[in-house]
Amino acid sequence: MSREVRNIAFYLPQFHRIPENDAWWGEGFTEWTNVRKAKPLFKNHVQPIVPGELGYYDLLDERVYAAQARMAQEHGIEGFCYWHYWFGNGKRILEKPFNNVLETPEPDFPFCLCWANQSWTGVWHGAPGQVLMEQTYNGDEDMRAHFAFLAKAFRDPRYITFNGKPVFPIYGVRELPDPPSYIQALRNLAIEHGFSGLHIIGMANSDPEKLLPYCDQVMSFGPGDYMDQRPLGLLSRVLRRA
Repeated sequence: MSREVRNIAFYLPQFHRIPENDAWWGEGFTEWTNVRKAKPLFKNHVQPIVPGELGYYDLLDERVYAAQARMAQEHGIEGFCYWHYWFGNGKRILEKPFNNVLETPEPDFPFCLCWANQSWTGVWHGAPGQVLMEQTYNGDEDMRAHFAFLAKAFRDPRYITFNGKPVFPIYGVRELPDPPSYIQALRNLAIEHGFSGLHIIGMANSDPEKLLPYCDQVMSFGPGDYMDQRPLGLLSRVLRRA
């Protein structure tokens, strides 16, 4: 009997220092900086949550990867979906953790990439209008350069596939220039590189059915996407009281 659902965890590679974050938010910034600053918002709300077995790990420490994979397997997680950043003209960021995994056979744990194709702003730090790094789309040559990197990941035997096609979620599908044509171009490049195609998963906060003509699958992102549908749910009530 085949399983209909696979448990894939999104993997945020923000838990290590990069020069850009040092410049934007202060020397030594990582996502742990925000974790440590968390405060309780309501009765019995436990914050900050101190990380357990691995502590405040650094993702540049390659020993962490094996430990994370082991813990994930023990809790029923079948793979990691790494957030992937390509801002155009070859500009990447937070790429070192995934590069380290890709360059070695360890950990022997399935993975895929999700393209986080959005400009970085100061929205999480009270400055939503401040553009830190702009997402750009720079024509055929840049798309081919991007896909050349993706193809290296797709060929890894650990890469997650569906019906033999590499699984490739895209966060901001509607932000692509002419989304149907852009995604078709990606599919064509997959064929050129010897793959049988791509399994494109589009993320949508609303009207997901509008993505289905050119995406193979659609998913929502995060519990906040359901708040309009369930206005009396616990999360909504908590935020209204905060």
